[in-house]
Parts: sequence; C-alpha cells; structure tokens
Amino acid sequence: QVQLVESGGGSVQAGGSLRLSCAASANILGKYLMAWFRQPPGKEREGVAATYTGGGSTYYADSVKGRFTISQDNAKNTLYLQMNSLKPEDTAMYYCATYAQRLGSWAEGGRYKYWGQGTQVTVSS
Repeated sequence: QVQLVESGGGSVQAGGSLRLSCAASANILGKYLMAWFRQPPGKEREGVAATYTGGGSTYYADSVKGRFTISQDNAKNTLYLQMNSLKPEDTAMYYCATYAQRLGSWAEGGRYKYWGQGTQVTVSS
C-alpha cells in the first residue's frame, strides 16, 4: 500500500507562484510514473503533468507548458509541482497519483492505483 500526501496549496493572486509537494509513504520515487492531476470546480479531472521517476519522459498539459515544472527528490520520496505565472483558470483541487496499472496516456486518471487526498489551489484575478 502506498500513501500520497499533497501539500503546498493556497490562495494567490494571478501571476503568483506556488510549489506543491507530494510525499510518498514508500520508496516509489525512481520506480514508477507519477502524475499531477487537477479538478476545477464543476469540471472533470484533468492531467497536469507527469514524469517517469526512474528517468525518462516528462509530460505536461498544453495549458501549463512553460509555466509549471514537475520535479522530484528521491531521497525525500517527494514529487513537486512548481507553478508559476498562475492564472484564475488554474484554480482547482490538485492531486498526485502513481502506479499506472495498464498501458495508456499519462493523463488518463483511471490508470493510476494510488491517489492523494488533494490540496486546493485558488488563484484570484
């Protein structure tokens, strides 16, 4: 069983920055695909970014490319999402996820077995 705990959310003005953290209970950094998702109010969940933590490709949604950066600290078993130039449309609950159980797109939430509880990001104009 893997537990994921997100933190770092909050309320910022447009143009501001936040860094989200996702702490894992087990040594999964360096092994599995890990991803950030978000769910805006009244909308469906969407993939934000993902990375193969053992080395390899990194993926971003078009809406966040150039503004968000996914990174990791294997020693701390922690995944990060640095969010810069935030916009009101970035307002959402942000979740991290890991352990993709089948082939498919990195942005397909149904692939992931383990999810965190989420952290709220609110961007005001």
